[in-house]
Amino acid sequence: PAYPAAERAVRALAEAVRYAAWRREAAEPGRVPEYDDIQEAAAGADIERLLDRLTPDAPTGRSVPVPPQDAEALLARYGIHTRPVLPAPDPDTAVRAAARLGYPVALKTTAPHLRHRADLGGVRLDIAGEAELRRTYSELTDFLGSPEELRPVVQSMVPRGVDTVIRAAIDPAAGAVLSFGLAGAPSQLLGDIAHRLIPATDREVAEQIRSIRAAPLLFGWRGSQPVDTAALEELLLRVSRLVDDHPEVVGVDLEPVVVAPHGLSVLGATVRLARAPATTDLGPRRLPTY
Repeated sequence: PAYPAAERAVRALAEAVRYAAWRREAAEPGRVPEYDDIQEAAAGADIERLLDRLTPDAPTGRSVPVPPQDAEALLARYGIHTRPVLPAPDPDTAVRAAARLGYPVALKTTAPHLRHRADLGGVRLDIAGEAELRRTYSELTDFLGSPEELRPVVQSMVPRGVDTVIRAAIDPAAGAVLSFGLAGAPSQLLGDIAHRLIPATDREVAEQIRSIRAAPLLFGWRGSQPVDTAALEELLLRVSRLVDDHPEVVGVDLEPVVVAPHGLSVLGATVRLARAPATTDLGPRRLPTY
């Protein structure tokens, strides 16, 4: 073919390359991995008990939050382990919690307006000893409010890495959706979040984490050490399996997930449950491959 300008020829070539990549992906769509440590039946029993306890009279489809300890136990059924968090309603309790977890620790508020907001002073990191913890606790309550308002907690420190967010939710039009992005206001303000339908395959989650604009931060941007993206992909796949196996799980929020050069740490997790409505839909339908 002939083109009136070089730019049009380059655009046409780019479209041909994208089409070839799409054909290759369609030929090898990926797979949903099996994990030997997933306890699907036990998780189902846990969900039934929680629904009976939390929604005895709630209408079908209305979701309820799962208490933190129950949410951690449910996630653990799918190999998703969260870092322990101990309440610290006063300085003495905070010191005992730190001694139990081991120094260094972080002191964090769980009030909704300060949650995950290190920029507002609601998160204090790398507290190395009792004296520093008492001083930090006093500063926190003096500047931000009373312990009853702040609801502070103590958590052990984890290896440094990139803070990310993983969410799963039910979209009325699309169904179950798996979302991924970096933690922090810039990603939220710019909408730098990637979505995939559940159940997600290994190929889809690998593309998902690489599709956000801030993805270079995961792969050694400006000389930084690349993080463990294999562990991140596995975590996304486990969340996808949980929501796909149990339609009663209508919301999962893991924030933050700190991805280090070796491994990752889930520092916060919330789960929402609802009784699944009756449906004749058999799930996602894909175009046939010709």
